[in-house]
Amino acid sequence: MDAQKEIDTRGLNCPLPILKAKKALADMQSGDILKVVATDPGSVRDFQAFARQTGNELVEQSSANDEFTHFLRRR
Repeated sequence: MDAQKEIDTRGLNCPLPILKAKKALADMQSGDILKVVATDPGSVRDFQAFARQTGNELVEQSSANDEFTHFLRRR
């Protein structure tokens, strides 16, 4: 999936990946895609809740090699 912006939150635990994603999304245009790479297993659940609460769309989530990738579409 093509993303307009990517942030690396490897090694950071909750709530830092969410806070960094929120800051990145604020600088993006409506409809843009943000890719977030994280190592915190809790980020899967955290980004699902973040999307519900903010109205941004969680387009895709995947995991491989102890890394979790989240794609969010800016509302």
